[in-house]
Amino acid sequence: MLHSSKFLILRDFDVFKSLNDNQIEQLSNQVIYEKYKKGSYLFNVGDPMSNVYILVKGSVKVGLNTSNDKVMIKEIAYKNEFVGENVMPGHTERRLFAHAVTDTEAFKIPTSYFKALLERNPNLCHELTQILIGKMASLEQRMNNFVFKKAQSRIVDFLKDLAKNNGMRIGMDEILVNHGLSHKEIANITDTSRQTVARVLGDLKRQNIIHFSARKPHKILIRNVMNLC
Repeated sequence: MLHSSKFLILRDFDVFKSLNDNQIEQLSNQVIYEKYKKGSYLFNVGDPMSNVYILVKGSVKVGLNTSNDKVMIKEIAYKNEFVGENVMPGHTERRLFAHAVTDTEAFKIPTSYFKALLERNPNLCHELTQILIGKMASLEQRMNNFVFKKAQSRIVDFLKDLAKNNGMRIGMDEILVNHGLSHKEIANITDTSRQTVARVLGDLKRQNIIHFSARKPHKILIRNVMNLC
């Protein structure tokens, strides 16, 4: 990617709105543009914490493998979002993995440079803090949903979040989402079972609230978000 293209993309990121053009220029000199095929890893557990990632395109699941050989997905990150940004506690190795759900493009920012950038820019540090707080709040909401909401409601809420964060409007009311996740992965996110996910999505399809094909189940057309309940 051309240096000028990196500059323009970075300048448009809301998180860097506190940086002036000279600082964006310096950041452009540091970032490395990478492409990741669907199914590949940006980083894995045990890898050195050498880079922070910000997504230019695509989606990435972040999680860890539990002791009973199950996968816990902590978040799905989309365009313009950070991945692996929690570098301040002082850990030297990754405790989570980041796995490309779809073909993904990202900027890699060297961790040492990113930390120095935060130290020099209190406003940017504040922006990152708000991002981390937001992610903690999302995890807490998932825990509350597990306790207080039924499985179907958790899956419906997941679809609503997909529409909000990664949806493409088609016409007046319809929204297309290309989540790239298996039923098992959706079950991990919603704290349900693969069978429950298949049943709920099938019921919503029969009610014509959503549509997907057997050939491409990862692409879901939501007829009208207001009908999701």
